Amino acid sequence: MAGIYVHIPFCKQACHYCNFHFSTNNSRKKDFVEALLKEITLRRDYLQNEEVQTIYFGGGTPSLLRVQEIDKIIKTISGNFRLGGDLEITLEVNPDDIASKDLGFLTDLRSTSVNRISIGIQSFDNEDLKFMNRSHCNEQALRAIENCLNSGYHNINADLIYGTPTLTDKNWEQNLYRLIDYGVPHISAYALTVEKKTALHTFIRNGTVKPIDETKVAAHFEMLVESLNNNKFIHYEISNFALKGFISRHNSNYWKSKNYLGLGPSAHSYNGNTRQWNVANNHRYIDQIAKNTPDFEIEILSLENKYNEYILTSLRTMWGVDLFYLMENFGKSIEKHFLKQVQKHIDNSISITDKNYILTNSGKLFADRIASDLFLN
Repeated sequence: MAGIYVHIPFCKQACHYCNFHFSTNNSRKKDFVEALLKEITLRRDYLQNEEVQTIYFGGGTPSLLRVQEIDKIIKTISGNFRLGGDLEITLEVNPDDIASKDLGFLTDLRSTSVNRISIGIQSFDNEDLKFMNRSHCNEQALRAIENCLNSGYHNINADLIYGTPTLTDKNWEQNLYRLIDYGVPHISAYALTVEKKTALHTFIRNGTVKPIDETKVAAHFEMLVESLNNNKFIHYEISNFALKGFISRHNSNYWKSKNYLGLGPSAHSYNGNTRQWNVANNHRYIDQIAKNTPDFEIEILSLENKYNEYILTSLRTMWGVDLFYLMENFGKSIEKHFLKQVQKHIDNSISITDKNYILTNSGKLFADRIASDLFLN
């Protein structure tokens, strides 16, 4: 089961915490769409006719595209790849792009194959949204959810961010229960992180904003897990929670090391043996595609690379590290290394269920540190 990721590299404004590739200059949006359509045809053999079961439009802000452009991209993918019958197609949207009272964008979108919406809400608190430099307000966030439901979209994800200096415990709880009360079936919640080359990094470095309070982050995470578990959400990945039947199949592909093709500037692709990524520059991406010479870098993955990536991704999920998979794919010596290194984390941070090594709730707070300890250096 393979997936296709489509990166739409445009935004209305820059969020202070974001380090994804995007541009607020939309002057070449039409050229970009033409280049993207051409890249689809140029890379039609990448997945070697493997069945595609998920398509994900991320960014950036995919909802800045016209519905006709989204539809054309999907149809071009359909004409160049073997698509499964039960296809999951997700479109990321910003609340302000779908908060119109006339439901225009969403009504038109229903005529396409898009069947899942991911809304970048981040918070329902206006002070919090201002701190993050989001382009929407509380009212637009609420109306965006209502519009999705009223237009017939019920397979919805909502993104939230916790641990911000402006977010109180009370408001964090309110953020969660607003989504629960609306019946949103999938919630992705991320701790605020400070990435280099972001406005947030600069603010903290020059003292305008205080460093992240890790105690607050941990408390918000514990509230998140407790609130959603109590409301029948499945905690299937550290940052992802879903009601039964609504687990994201596309993101699960990444965590289960399935093959995927990334289209658009900065997009990554993986085929089990190599990882490659497109140039993170809109102009160069467009110009090189026009010359039939896509600009990308490629890395051939060693056995050690593959093992480390498997540990990093699988440990984040409810399925954990599968000892049988480890032995089959990496051999006895690497299995022995894992069993030796993991011993110190068992009980407190990792539990064992049917040969699967799974993080406990307390272990999830230190997932990256534990994974690093299990790596082959």
